[in-house]
Amino acid sequence: MRTHTTHHIPNPKVFKQQLLIWSQQFDEVVWLDSNDYDQKYASYDAVLAVDAFTVFQTDYYDAFNQFKEYQSSVDDWIFGYFSYDLKNDVEHLSSQNFDGLQFPELFFFQPKKLFFLKGDLLEVHYLNVVADDIDNDLKSISAETLFNTNTASLKGEQIKIKLRIHKDEYFEKVNTMLTHIHRGDIYEANFCQEFYAENTTLNPLETYDKLNAISKPPFATFFRVYDKYLLSASPERYIKKEGLKITSQPIKGTAKRSKNKEEDAKLRQQLSEDEKERSENVMIVDLVRNDLSKTATKGSVKVEELCKVYTFDQVHQMISTVTSKVNESTHPVDVIKTTFPMGSMTGAPKISAMKIIEDLEATKRGLYSGAVGYFSPNDDFDFNVVIRSILYNATNKYVSYSVGGAITAKSDPLKEYEECLVKAKAMREVLEN
Repeated sequence: MRTHTTHHIPNPKVFKQQLLIWSQQFDEVVWLDSNDYDQKYASYDAVLAVDAFTVFQTDYYDAFNQFKEYQSSVDDWIFGYFSYDLKNDVEHLSSQNFDGLQFPELFFFQPKKLFFLKGDLLEVHYLNVVADDIDNDLKSISAETLFNTNTASLKGEQIKIKLRIHKDEYFEKVNTMLTHIHRGDIYEANFCQEFYAENTTLNPLETYDKLNAISKPPFATFFRVYDKYLLSASPERYIKKEGLKITSQPIKGTAKRSKNKEEDAKLRQQLSEDEKERSENVMIVDLVRNDLSKTATKGSVKVEELCKVYTFDQVHQMISTVTSKVNESTHPVDVIKTTFPMGSMTGAPKISAMKIIEDLEATKRGLYSGAVGYFSPNDDFDFNVVIRSILYNATNKYVSYSVGGAITAKSDPLKEYEECLVKAKAMREVLEN
């Protein structure tokens, strides 16, 4: 049974940082922050879930069916992630590439302590509490000392970033992908490359705080499960369920920002008119419509926004919004299973694209291009896409971030490579400086 209390917070911005600092005492932490980004599809400004009461984790084999049982039986809030390699459960695929991170392929937990922030209102939901638990925790949170993002030092040696695929090899692989496209095997595929560092020690919270301060994205995530961390500045929603409405918001199309106001407006305008970027986006919208139709009621799949350009601190992005309605009898996990992995990170046709991706990429994606989020007790859910993210295994001292881009018939390997570097900029800055 959850105890539920509501509180007014005089300074939500300060309280958010105190809440996140306080959370570091727990082994299981999920922090989701919209960074006050003005979006009509957001349910909360920030959510914190800590301290597992129950845990479910598994590899890809029969993962969705087992998880479905767990989600149904818990009948409570659960937080966690689906890794990209659950594709092997959905289709006859495999993942043989190198994996330096070693995250479980699916991990969820039922938190004992839950905090939801919306404006200056804080909702607290505690499981099996002693009378004073909430009050004592709120006092501890308010007593936390803030650290200054600008002066916080990331203790440890200089981090040396290495490339898993070097530039010439990247061009070769993109050209191989273009051969597949010209031959008609696929129309589009998202090709990713890993940047990594070995024998590296990080302060995960400070690293996340710096990354978030640079990017301020609407789907920022700090995720900890024991010795493994995700520090994410994701701008992308994968999928949301609210009542019987499903919303998916694929991103395809990226342009850099400029400090010059006129030039920045020009870059934004160029992106909105770029034929290649629009065709990339439209192809993935078609794929998402097809995926949603597997669980949708007849005629309910709609494109609410097509190729709309949104501006973030680091980049301009082209985002589309696709919605559908489902029946009350549709299991929420089936909506995830029939749309996973998300089209923006795979390509079209989806299965062919995933096979080619597996052959050409050098690293197992794991949690990168998977999804982090939650299910509520009334079967709603909300998940981001794990991109623009640093992943860290503290025991292995292994740090990794990957970036990718959509390869289509019109792709220029050099421009694709440069787009990857634009996307990698914030992660690299945080780690190397």
